[in-house]
Amino acid sequence: MYSVGSLLVYGRNGVCRVREIATRPGNGEAPERLYYTLKPLYTTETIIIPVDTKVALRPVLTRGQAEELVRSIPSIETEAIRITSLPALSRYYQDAYQTSDCVELLRLIKSIHEKNRSATDNGRKPGKLDERYLRLAEDQLYGELCVALDLEREEVPSYIREVLASAS
Repeated sequence: MYSVGSLLVYGRNGVCRVREIATRPGNGEAPERLYYTLKPLYTTETIIIPVDTKVALRPVLTRGQAEELVRSIPSIETEAIRITSLPALSRYYQDAYQTSDCVELLRLIKSIHEKNRSATDNGRKPGKLDERYLRLAEDQLYGELCVALDLEREEVPSYIREVLASAS
């Protein structure tokens, strides 16, 4: 169980702080349960979830894990995205995005960048759906990296570029 003040990643809500842990009364059908009250760092909502939730809930990366993740970016394989149906493409992106796994988010970001580069090279504009999921994946990943690395959100892309440039 996490403690009050812990920083966690909660699904696609991104980084959240545990504000409270409290028992909530049950009703005739459900017994009372222990709940976390989470406050996402980048939105105004409040989330109340059972402590024993099955939804992805994990601690934020440590600084060392974040640094290693950034150094591993060149080795993360991309996937050729050849889905032409918008509903199928949306499902594909949604499935990858909802994992809230940093490596999968990086794979998605790199794959969309590669797809967009190919489109541009062939005289086409990147698709709106591609741009939307690229932005969502970057927001979620960069939100966690800025907390782990103690950076401002807007500093994360330049930090990544600097680390990768010094490695080559």
